[in-house]
Amino acid sequence: MIEPISITALSSISPLGATLEEIWSSYQSPNHLFQKRDFGHGLEWIAPLSKSSKQEIEMLRSSDSKHKNLDDSVLYAIYASRKAIENAGWQNDKNFGINIGSSRGATSLFEKYHEEFILKKRASTLSSPTTTLGNISSWVAHDLQTLGPEISHSITCSTALHALLNGMAWIKSGMANKFLVGGSEAPLTPFTIAQMKAMKIYSNGKSDYPCRAMDLEKMHNTMVLGEGASIACLENGTPENTLAVIEGVGYATEILEHNISISADAKCFQRSMTMALGKTKPKEVDVIVMHAPGTIKGDVSEFKAIVKVFCNKKPFLTTNKWKVGHTFGASGMLSIELAILMLRYQKIVAVPFTAYGSTPSKVQKVMVNAVGFGGNAVSVLLTK
Repeated sequence: MIEPISITALSSISPLGATLEEIWSSYQSPNHLFQKRDFGHGLEWIAPLSKSSKQEIEMLRSSDSKHKNLDDSVLYAIYASRKAIENAGWQNDKNFGINIGSSRGATSLFEKYHEEFILKKRASTLSSPTTTLGNISSWVAHDLQTLGPEISHSITCSTALHALLNGMAWIKSGMANKFLVGGSEAPLTPFTIAQMKAMKIYSNGKSDYPCRAMDLEKMHNTMVLGEGASIACLENGTPENTLAVIEGVGYATEILEHNISISADAKCFQRSMTMALGKTKPKEVDVIVMHAPGTIKGDVSEFKAIVKVFCNKKPFLTTNKWKVGHTFGASGMLSIELAILMLRYQKIVAVPFTAYGSTPSKVQKVMVNAVGFGGNAVSVLLTK
């Protein structure tokens, strides 16, 4: 018999807060967490960390001279990883793997160093080591003094869930018993915002809810960027401190027709959800936490894929991007966090501007979706 793999601890820092209790409290409010900020060409909606969370990060930065030159994406990951292993009781166990990815990586530092290069025609000494993609996992491993493997990767917006897949593969292979997995993103920079606006997917904010994620009737794209890190501890079996058991995982990639394409009925999601279900009957799934980035095509295609897979047994649908924005590579693990909170408190979190016919009386199984540019989808089925 193959032992199950469990999530035994979870920690994050995001606009929602920095503790599970604070985060759950944030979810009880129908208000979004967006603010307007000037990025040089007018005000734009973003979802930044709270003032208190920013202070925590600045304290971390000043606690070690080596931290002062690190990007926020690295510091977010270090902060959340410390809390995760503390919650899991791993402080004295150094033999675990690390896989923390990011879609963008050290965005702010890269922009800073590139601007210096344009002005001075030379690169800063630290411009390369502080902006490499492997910077996040390697710095977390250094900070935690681990002996296990460390992996970094970028698979755009499904990065965190691909990290979960990698961690599971290592554990199932017998090469590791524990893995720290997740994603970190600090994309609130002028160039990144400009990139999203260039694709015409960014919100113009002309609504009470700037991001209309899961609104299938919207006439305009409404994606808003957020920042943060979310980290999970994976272990073999079902220890006493298990938060959720991973019942199934699925993954799929579509053949590109365009750089950011996804089919009208998201065939990648159809395949990933079907694989994640395995022998589980569709009617047994109570909730799906959708990727739903707030774009017209992205939201509708994922919904159509759900209808194809679940037919008339469609679960309760929700997302957190209407509230916290799209955190790119960290978003999938923040969705896992929402799923685990709903499992813990036996209460659903609804999208406030969505009409629901009914709500589930129990939350026993939750599916989480994530997909990145080009249709690299991941679906994870969690159970209590």
